Amino acid sequence: MTEPDHAEAHGGTLGSRLNWLRAAVLGANDGIVSTAGLVVGVAGATDDRSALLTAGLAGLLAGSMSMAAGEYVSVSTQRDSEKAALDLERRELRDQPEAELEELTELLEDRGLTRQVAREAALQLTRRDALKAHARVELGIDPDDLTNPWHAAWASFLAFTAGALLPLLAIVLPPTSWRLQVTVVSVLLALTCTGWTSAHLGSAPPGRAVLRNVAGGALAMAVTYGVGALLGAAGV
Repeated sequence: MTEPDHAEAHGGTLGSRLNWLRAAVLGANDGIVSTAGLVVGVAGATDDRSALLTAGLAGLLAGSMSMAAGEYVSVSTQRDSEKAALDLERRELRDQPEAELEELTELLEDRGLTRQVAREAALQLTRRDALKAHARVELGIDPDDLTNPWHAAWASFLAFTAGALLPLLAIVLPPTSWRLQVTVVSVLLALTCTGWTSAHLGSAPPGRAVLRNVAGGALAMAVTYGVGALLGAAGV
């Protein structure tokens, strides 16, 4: 009998994957929705290809830089917090080793081990690498795999750019009579794919994620097109 395939991710692997997934999915969705809303709004006011291209490129560049900067600041703050927590734990291990050993024992007990087994496990973990043991059990941090702000920033930048290119190309390449329809359909299909992908990689039901993506994108395009059409009709 063959052993069943056990592909479940654990520990740092899952955390790292989810961190990359969060940055990439948010970046792609924002790129698709914000750029689509922008170019569809401009299309509601004018059918000039140059105006649409200029607006789309400006939105792509501004959005990708904003996403990268925001992700860098956010993850840098998280990394600083992780480092501060590790520094505090390092000082406590140096100044209060017995108290820290008892704390680790109690944490292991809380996870279902008996007092005797928890104490022995705490002793072995402390001898091997006390800081790493406390970081993982007490803080939920892997000191060897702290969050990287540059990774998150680049992931957001590239994902936003890739997402933004689709509505930009869809609005400027087709003939004028098909421009809006091609953009709307392309955007909704892309949002369906990103919603399904994010749910699949996160082991979550895809229906709700897809519905959220598609509904949000459709609403954004409807609102911006309506505003653009009103402004165009008013000659603004």
